[in-house]
Amino acid sequence: MSSRAVDLPTRRRAQRRVLPGFGLSLGFTLTYLSVIVLIPLSAVVFSALQVDAARFWELASDPRALSAYRITFGLSLLAAAVNWVMGVLIAWVLVRYRFPGRALVDAAIDLPFALPTAVAGIALATLYAPNGWLGAPLAAIGIKIGYAPAGIWLALVFVGLPFVVRTVQPVLQDLGPEREEAAATLGAGRLLAFWRVVLPAILPASLTGFALAFARAVGEYGSVIFIAGNLPMVSEIVPLLIVVRLEQYDYAGASVLAVVMLAISLAMLLVINLLQAWSEGRRAHG
Repeated sequence: MSSRAVDLPTRRRAQRRVLPGFGLSLGFTLTYLSVIVLIPLSAVVFSALQVDAARFWELASDPRALSAYRITFGLSLLAAAVNWVMGVLIAWVLVRYRFPGRALVDAAIDLPFALPTAVAGIALATLYAPNGWLGAPLAAIGIKIGYAPAGIWLALVFVGLPFVVRTVQPVLQDLGPEREEAAATLGAGRLLAFWRVVLPAILPASLTGFALAFARAVGEYGSVIFIAGNLPMVSEIVPLLIVVRLEQYDYAGASVLAVVMLAISLAMLLVINLLQAWSEGRRAHG
């Protein structure tokens, strides 16, 4: 018997001892995940499944729910698209340039993460309500932001901006200016260098940030309700409609809407994971 065959069980035991306590750690992980995430979500799904199929479809597709879907997903998509463009621009400025106050600007990007969403909603309402500091002059020229879909969009832009910036920033830092300088020496202008060199490198990360911003906007509640006006069929989002159904003791209707949002959230999570895998693959081969 060769020494290689004799050493094989020893090597396997050594590999198993590299990360001790795997079985116990995995048990705690699965238990914690089940208690915090899986069991509550399963309870929502189980509650919605008590409704027969015809009634489920009726609750999920009534005119008020369809209007809430359109407002929620339409404005979330628009806000994520704006954050996609502006987030890339902000990340570019923070990585490529040095200027007074840069650290302060970089720290301010994370404010939507740290700030309670209700505080953000009150601040936006104070500014953009029809009698607000900016809302009153805008209303005088016919532009209404507070208590309208535009206010929802503004709140969703606020909460979603950091996701794009923070996903693109490390990619730009790893990329460095060398490729752009090489393109410039070959005669490429700034726009062409960005389009042919920088954009392909940051595209996967920016798409990940876009998907994260979109997912965050879809589930936003606290900052929206203070500035939206919450008018049915006009400025009512799905999370608010779920709360309204609960206040009306319509638990079946709330559960159905929750399950619809859960299904959409799981689909978005799958897309985000695929984009992250693609981004990591591009960076590994870049």
